[in-house]
Amino acid sequence: QVQLVESGGGLVQAGGSLRLSCAASRSIFSINTLGWYRQALGKQRELVATISSGRTNYADSVKGRFTISRDNAKNTVFLQMDSLKPEDTAVYYCKGFILHLGEFWGRGTQVTVSS
Repeated sequence: QVQLVESGGGLVQAGGSLRLSCAASRSIFSINTLGWYRQALGKQRELVATISSGRTNYADSVKGRFTISRDNAKNTVFLQMDSLKPEDTAVYYCKGFILHLGEFWGRGTQVTVSS
């Protein structure tokens, strides 16, 4: 029903910035919750940030450095990542949730932060 496509990942030096984008195949106005998750090698997938009803939530490890936002006109959710650290290296996944339809995930985009 819904497709999500991430972009913007890549290789960046520590202290640098990246902005991830997640484009949805339907209006994100109808999506109750949007979020970013990440999974590093050898670690469990973890929540990075969510946005729902205009409210944002962040993992403690990224507070003050990452910002989640959405542009309903472009059907896109963003994750601005500043002051990147090597420990931020992971595959980042976009997730959406609609109460009556369930959740759906993008394929992920690799973020690598070099020291």
